[in-house]
Amino acid sequence: MSNATVIVVTSGKGGVGKTTSSAAIASALAKEGYQVCAIDFDVGLRNLDLIMGAERRVVFDLVNVVRGEASIKQALVRDKKLENLYLLPASQTRDKDALTEEGVASVINELRMYFDWIVCDSPAGIERGATLAMRHADEAIIVSNPEVSSVRDCDRIIGLLDAKTIVAEEGKRMPKHLLITRYDIERAKTGDMLDVNDVVDILSVPLIGVIPESRDVLKASNVGLPVTLSDENSPASKAYTEATQRLLGSDVPVTIPSEKKGFLGKLFKGRAA
Repeated sequence: MSNATVIVVTSGKGGVGKTTSSAAIASALAKEGYQVCAIDFDVGLRNLDLIMGAERRVVFDLVNVVRGEASIKQALVRDKKLENLYLLPASQTRDKDALTEEGVASVINELRMYFDWIVCDSPAGIERGATLAMRHADEAIIVSNPEVSSVRDCDRIIGLLDAKTIVAEEGKRMPKHLLITRYDIERAKTGDMLDVNDVVDILSVPLIGVIPESRDVLKASNVGLPVTLSDENSPASKAYTEATQRLLGSDVPVTIPSEKKGFLGKLFKGRAA
């Protein structure tokens, strides 16, 4: 088995940017030359294929593979821009019970043989789909908006990562990284949004990146391109690229978006323990 790293992108709440972040980070890893597979665990909804511009090329999906109706090679969709980036889509027509723990374990173990990084896009909430997405992870990226309800939900997810994963059952501690999305400096200043330091203090998870509130992210999603591929110079793209560098072990300071053209601001150090 290879030294593949399985990373789950997770949060308790929907709408915080998990799928956008999964696509952006998977693409940034592929741009670094790694063999990358992104898996959509959101059975019944399926959005990762839209953001990665692959929706018209999906023939088989994760449920087909788990049920033995298709092989992994039949279900994988290769990215149009990066030949070392693949997507394993979710099913749009089944429900979450279509996934079994044994089936997911088998899929992840086979993917480990072909890829350097496996990025698992978790569904929202703390139900079965989310626990299956995190079950085999080696590391976790916890995505939170800077608001109280989002942070509280992330706290519950941290508890699950420390209890319901194979890493936890083996008595080890899963490395966790905090990714703050939709950060707006003006709203943080007026108290309409939590400050970055507050979120880090509450969750006690090392900060991997702060993604500014940006129309570029929405624009990129609408054209079916991860933001790290659609506009490399946008603040959001730069923030995701920096977060990916930190994930790979580079000691890059975290840039907090500021009102000065969005990307100067205070610097933050932090690599996951």
